[in-house]
Amino acid sequence: MWYKDKGQIAVVLLLLFFLCDAFAQPRFKGRHVIAKQQKPAVVLYANPIEPRAGAPQTVTAQCTDSEVIVTISPDLLGIQKTVQPSDLSMGGCGVTSPAGAQPFVIEAPLQGCGSTVEMHGAEIVYTFTLDYNPSPIDGLPIVRTNPAVVQIECHYNRLHNVRSNALYPTWVPYTSTISAEDILGFSLVIMSSDWSGPSPSKTFFLGDLINLQASVDSTNHEPLRVFVDSCVATPGSNTSAPAYTFIGNNGCFLDSQLTGSNSQFVFPRVAQSVIQFQLDAFRFYGLTASSIFITCHLKVTLVSANVDPLNKDCSYNSALTQWSSVDGNNAVCSCCDTSCANPPPFRRGSGAPRYRPRRASEVSVPAGWEKTISVGPIYLEQVSPLSLSQALSGQQDKTSGSQFQASILGAVVGVLAVSCVAVLFFVFRKANGTDNTKQ
Repeated sequence: MWYKDKGQIAVVLLLLFFLCDAFAQPRFKGRHVIAKQQKPAVVLYANPIEPRAGAPQTVTAQCTDSEVIVTISPDLLGIQKTVQPSDLSMGGCGVTSPAGAQPFVIEAPLQGCGSTVEMHGAEIVYTFTLDYNPSPIDGLPIVRTNPAVVQIECHYNRLHNVRSNALYPTWVPYTSTISAEDILGFSLVIMSSDWSGPSPSKTFFLGDLINLQASVDSTNHEPLRVFVDSCVATPGSNTSAPAYTFIGNNGCFLDSQLTGSNSQFVFPRVAQSVIQFQLDAFRFYGLTASSIFITCHLKVTLVSANVDPLNKDCSYNSALTQWSSVDGNNAVCSCCDTSCANPPPFRRGSGAPRYRPRRASEVSVPAGWEKTISVGPIYLEQVSPLSLSQALSGQQDKTSGSQFQASILGAVVGVLAVSCVAVLFFVFRKANGTDNTKQ
């Protein structure tokens, strides 16, 4: 009988042990509490709540793969004085357990709630600070507990991923990728006549075509297509008058339409990240300055994006009186005669375009995807010395030829004159001989 009662008592005690353990350590479903390469949390007490020898800890912590779960006893100070959950905070994060539930629980992400991260050898250490700041009792100007601070640390092996210890990162971190992608290298260069490289000379003559090349370096980025949105020529490095806009209206080469020049975008592109164009050399009327500066606004879009009226480069063919796109879709150039930034209202029907033209106010260009660049000075001369020397040489050749022809003609005339005199003398002698014979 005594053994039977003893066995029942043991069962009851065992049940009580499990119940106490269940209430003392709340369960959190769906979390990986301790990873394989992760160490248990470290709780560092500061006075005045240093637990007595043999006394249970009033603060415990569990480090998961993404957060720390801090459990706080209502008798935080171990002096039989219950603290209020509203007086507990960890880096600005309060108690997250339901109101009235005990013990108190604070759940904090590893990179939140005021945490700091440090490298200690082969470990990554996340440190949190639990603060207890007592408030007056029921509005009375008194308190019966002192402020307290508890430091909590979560240690991870830095050679392993927190979530999966067998996984070693082989990708470029997202933040690093974004930083690299935002850096785009735009350039605008005066090219040689055969486009083989930058032009060694910045001097041109009226009638020459000035080769210009705009490009973007899209390293560490998705493939990009560059456009010349506008270009303005000025006699000085500043933008003071006079100024001549030879490319405008979102990529329309206006110079060829306004003056009938040979200015044009080079078709086809040598690469999507490069656009080449030729400007018929000119000078500003009434100015003694023989130099010009060219300022162009460049922008890019993804190669996967369609060319549209706001992102295009179009040349004007004076012979055919029509616009053509360097990228092949000539329909996007139809607005070059009006306003590409403010297209006419969208019309539905069989005669309407397939797409709704976008207005400039509807489009926001990502930061770093456009840039204004200037080149110059470009020196202009009215007549090429080579042409002048050729003209002078031609005149000299013409004069020499005329003198030679006159010499030949004089010789022929002289020979004819001598021949005529000889014939006349022969006839005269013959006539005299005939008369003497008759006598």
